[in-house]
Amino acid sequence: MRTRGFARRDAARARLDELWRRGTTFLGSEFAIMGGAMTWVSERSLVAAISNGGGFGVIACGSMNREQLDAEIAATQARTRRPFGVNLITLHPDLAALSDVCIRRGVTHIVLAGAIPSTQAVRRIKDAGVKLLCFAPALAIAKKLVRMGADAIIVEGAEAGGHIGPVSTSVLTQEILPHLREVPVFVAGGIGRGDAILAYLEMGASGAQLGTRFVCALESIAHRRFKEAFIRAHARDAVASVQLDPRFPVIPVRAIRNAGTVRFLALQRAVIDRFLRGEIPQKDAQLEIEHFWAGALKRAVIDGDVETGSVMAGQSVGMVTREQSTREILGELVSQALSMIAARESAAPPRIAPVRAEG
Repeated sequence: MRTRGFARRDAARARLDELWRRGTTFLGSEFAIMGGAMTWVSERSLVAAISNGGGFGVIACGSMNREQLDAEIAATQARTRRPFGVNLITLHPDLAALSDVCIRRGVTHIVLAGAIPSTQAVRRIKDAGVKLLCFAPALAIAKKLVRMGADAIIVEGAEAGGHIGPVSTSVLTQEILPHLREVPVFVAGGIGRGDAILAYLEMGASGAQLGTRFVCALESIAHRRFKEAFIRAHARDAVASVQLDPRFPVIPVRAIRNAGTVRFLALQRAVIDRFLRGEIPQKDAQLEIEHFWAGALKRAVIDGDVETGSVMAGQSVGMVTREQSTREILGELVSQALSMIAARESAAPPRIAPVRAEG
């Protein structure tokens, strides 16, 4: 009986390895699980821990300058010999210089996020032999990015934390996975369990990207109060920012509801009223709304201001119940996927050997 259990587990592992082999080969990791790039959170400690644990860590460059990124990459390389990537914002004014830092430091993978990159940005990365991943919010854009030279696509749904698009992960995957086979596709947004990763692999994904699940890792430098906010939160607490007036667009961001989100609504109302009364021009009103959250993410992550800071989190935050080591989180995700495969196998009807004709 014990031997049968081991055999079933080995068969499940072989099946999982088969399902995400394209992803693990592309990333150079044991598991096709990428760490989402979270500004102020995805730094050297967590990134190296994810890669050392068998996943694929990704540094969040955010608004770093060249010197800061160079130091971050070097510090990460000092903590792991395994592959990791760097997430660059395409609208960063020094994108070319930041790409050169990655290339010079021998980074194997670059993720471009925030907007469709220019042909020059893609060519710079590709000419250096670095693997390029890009985010795609729709099938047409995914295909365009592949034509431009993207080596892999990340499909991220609205359930994700931070800056989000309008379409859910489940809809985007149905739209994209059956029709994009040329490159590996990684799925992100609202994923908190290994059996969910398995489901997307079986739909045709090559792997998954998770961010929220790693915020409460022991290796995460996020403030204790930031982590406690995650542990207390439920899925419904991670809400998208609200826009009151289409004349004053608000970039959609998903974060845990707090006093800051309430104040942001009040500010919008007050600013819009002042505009309608002719007290301020539209441009100044827009800037006032946009500047409300300036520095709010750092205040929350680093300083622990979870009341007025921006506590960016995906809806999978409800599955974050305690602080764990990164290795334990990865092991839990893999174990959940393996358990689902093994459970299906044990529930399957017995296979009847065909009768061999005699004579």
